[in-house]
Amino acid sequence: MGAWGYYNFDNDTAADFAEDFKAEPSAGVLEQALAAVQESAGDYLDADLASEALAAAEIVAAILGRPARNFPNDLLSIIPRLDLSHVEPLRQPAQQAVRTILSADSELRELWEDSDEFENWEGLQRQLLKRLDKPTVA
Repeated sequence: MGAWGYYNFDNDTAADFAEDFKAEPSAGVLEQALAAVQESAGDYLDADLASEALAAAEIVAAILGRPARNFPNDLLSIIPRLDLSHVEPLRQPAQQAVRTILSADSELRELWEDSDEFENWEGLQRQLLKRLDKPTVA
């Protein structure tokens, strides 16, 4: 995995996933990336699968109205064209995928643990989980 930063789109795999999503912006593409993490539950989670799932989770959060500050501008232009009703059911699978990636059996987590940026990366994933939470109605 070629990484140039700890943000979820700052690696080659996530950038490729974003390009694929731009070519076919659908809930199905997101669902597939998130499901791949759950299908590998109990196994050692590959860094590429994890990177794609984190990118998908970021896109889900953005469609739900809570994009990251560094969310790619070229993806932001696609968001208004997507149907929220198809993405809302992906909120929980996105949260589950992020939690799985943060677990000890994740190659991506281990790669970040070996870097000086682990705390930043881990904090970013915790922020993503919060952005995926359902807003509370006051």
